[in-house]
Amino acid sequence: MSPKSGTPKKNLMLFSGRAHRELAEEVAQHLNVTITPQTAHTFANGELFVRFEESVRGTDAFVIQSHTTPINEWVMEQLIMVDALKRASAKRITVVMPFYPYARQDKKHKGREPISARLIADLFKTAGADRIMTVDLHTAQIQGFFDGPVDHLFAQTLLADHIKKTYGDADIAVVSPDSGRVRLAEKWAAQLGDRPIAFIHKTRDPDKPNQAVANRVVGQVEGKLCILVDDMIDTGGTIVKATDALPAEGAADVVIATTHGILSDPATERLSNCKAREVIVTNSLPIAPEKHFANLTVLSIAPLLAEAIQQVFEDGSVTSLFDGNA
Repeated sequence: MSPKSGTPKKNLMLFSGRAHRELAEEVAQHLNVTITPQTAHTFANGELFVRFEESVRGTDAFVIQSHTTPINEWVMEQLIMVDALKRASAKRITVVMPFYPYARQDKKHKGREPISARLIADLFKTAGADRIMTVDLHTAQIQGFFDGPVDHLFAQTLLADHIKKTYGDADIAVVSPDSGRVRLAEKWAAQLGDRPIAFIHKTRDPDKPNQAVANRVVGQVEGKLCILVDDMIDTGGTIVKATDALPAEGAADVVIATTHGILSDPATERLSNCKAREVIVTNSLPIAPEKHFANLTVLSIAPLLAEAIQQVFEDGSVTSLFDGNA
């Protein structure tokens, strides 16, 4: 008996969790697709249920979820969605997580501690994920935790373009809020036109999370517009202390630029009352209306996610989106 030939075809389907539906809808518009309808609800005891209302057999599935508060619930929902897709015979499953959960727990600082960022990767691999797409990881080595392709996207170009458009004529210095982000500051400095860099020397008590003490500014910031760069703002303690330290060293003004606006309380109060001229974040995480304040600017990463999804679907180059610097 001779084998029967067929014409294989690729079919992109986009799936969204409930954490940040607005971002998923925007990504869908850029891709010119609709989000696959699903039934999702939470039982009285907190258990989650998801069922897709269309066939997903043989599809190239992209499952987007933003891991905001309550973070464990949204992680679990995305895991359940991936499991449902695997059991429904999706051909390839890409987990799109603009903000990688537990990314700060990427190594052991002391004995008897978990490496939770690795656990997250293992959970999604076990659930059935074939690849992960994420934006501005807390540390790049997290890519190695997942046994499969990881598309690490960068929001720096989006943020830097806004700064160049708004403050391009200013005398700019790029400032890292601590010594661990100096390499990030160097990349920013190059993208903004070989600007000088500085960093805040600080101490942190590992037994007291979300607390830092800014010590002194290392580098020349006098008379300059300081662009404070980081990957995330949680409670705002670190970035606000750094913001307050710069004017004391003669900085003319301060602009904060970060990818992930977690904005846990009391971040909104701290940021709205600090000395920063503008606080720039992306919509990688949903920002509730009550957390908005006068000098907050939110930029959309939906076009970046959509283009990366399109490249993965077409077996193109994600690295090309960043001029080969991914």
